[in-house]
Amino acid sequence: MANINIRIDDNLKKDAENLFNDLGLNMTTATTMFLKQCLYCHGLPFEVRMDPFYSATNQAHLRRAIADLDAGNGKAHELIEVEDE
Repeated sequence: MANINIRIDDNLKKDAENLFNDLGLNMTTATTMFLKQCLYCHGLPFEVRMDPFYSATNQAHLRRAIADLDAGNGKAHELIEVEDE
């Protein structure tokens, strides 16, 4: 058996331990399951991606829109309120 030592935020550890406890697991079992899934998937067992809002394309679009507004090319509209049904 091998030991793994990692440093993580105290609250993250506590919240994860509570979740795993609710699932009937401990940190060791949950970590072992994660590592086995990484090996099974030949990578992380979930998708890692950024929020598209922060993509270079969207940021460029926002800069152009702000420049248009700063140049006086915007229109003011009345706020449309929708009644609850």
